[in-house]
Amino acid sequence: MKFERLGGVAALLAAGTYMVGFALLVTVLAPLGFGSNDIDAAAVVGFASQRAGLLIVWNTIIYIVNGFALVVLALALAPGLAPGWSEVARALGLIWATLVLGAGMTANVAVERAAHLYASDPEGAVRLWQMLHAVELGLGGGNEIVGGAWILLVSVGAFVAQSLGRVSVALGLVTGAAGVATLVPSLGDTAGALFGLGAIAWFIAVGVALVRR
Repeated sequence: MKFERLGGVAALLAAGTYMVGFALLVTVLAPLGFGSNDIDAAAVVGFASQRAGLLIVWNTIIYIVNGFALVVLALALAPGLAPGWSEVARALGLIWATLVLGAGMTANVAVERAAHLYASDPEGAVRLWQMLHAVELGLGGGNEIVGGAWILLVSVGAFVAQSLGRVSVALGLVTGAAGVATLVPSLGDTAGALFGLGAIAWFIAVGVALVRR
């Protein structure tokens, strides 16, 4: 299999991780408030003490699997972009993948340690989880600035080089702008949701384009 086609598979896998993540977020995990400013830390830690495995699987899918898929996709897309854009996009894509992987490992450690501490010190477990969750959010779980910038760069570079279809480029411009907009606190939730949904469509469009080649 050509590496470019492998990149297409990685893009489709990335879309799948987003869809699985959203599915759990709006069903089983909805009462905990993930993805909003109203997250209930005590409820999360209580849930983790009973069902830590589910949270670890969720974190692993949305962060770890997604991060590795991003590495492959970033390397597969870069050669097809315009000169200059290619090098910057490759670097930024790998930086985003690193942040995503770091956020995932931090999130899983938070669940494991809080669940272990909960039986003997519930309040301490909540404080520990809140601290590690803040690190997770800073790495990328609470903003999409780097991811948005990368998708924007790829889309502009692909437009200049005419290496991706107009649909992929248009989706990338909108999605990337939404990711960068999460920098603004008042737009965080709305822009984050738009980025997540747009990223699913963009990953699928890019994946199909690369696989067909």
